[in-house]
Amino acid sequence: MRELVYYVAVSLDGYIAGPNGEFDAFLVEGDHMVGINERFADTIPTDYATALGIDQSGGGFDTVLMGADTYAVGLPEAPSPYRHLDQYVFTHRKPEPVDGVTFTDRDPVELVRELKSRSGKDIWLCGGGSLATQLIGEIDRLVLKRQPLLFGDGISLFAPGTYAPGRFERVSNREFETGVSFTEYVRA
Repeated sequence: MRELVYYVAVSLDGYIAGPNGEFDAFLVEGDHMVGINERFADTIPTDYATALGIDQSGGGFDTVLMGADTYAVGLPEAPSPYRHLDQYVFTHRKPEPVDGVTFTDRDPVELVRELKSRSGKDIWLCGGGSLATQLIGEIDRLVLKRQPLLFGDGISLFAPGTYAPGRFERVSNREFETGVSFTEYVRA
């Protein structure tokens, strides 16, 4: 069965973006980028990967889920940022149609369960924190790209939710000279 994988960069103090969605402080150069290209090339926006000559055909994802604010980060430069994946954007607004992007106001849990029941590769939960909290019970795997930064404020890895402890087990950890680490967990 397909897994829902929350793969995301996060600061040491637990933020995936600044208070206004800023993410420019995250390190985008260094040896950790080789790690991304090796295993997670399919999480790089299509145009950027093409420009760098990165092959995205062997990735583990065929679907990406985003909240409207996460999707808006790339606009207007890339209205279809991950054309190599099936793209779902959760929003209550009625945006103009974009080729390759499905805008939906469906219950995220319902849609994820439907997607998991289909054949295919894993499903990447790109962000943000509110969507991650709505899908917390459906997340099978967490891959945290922990960055050696403190934000002090911003969008949390998970938005505040209902107290319901859920255990994950660490399955791998990879450290890089940049101070970035990739830590992967699976639901226990």
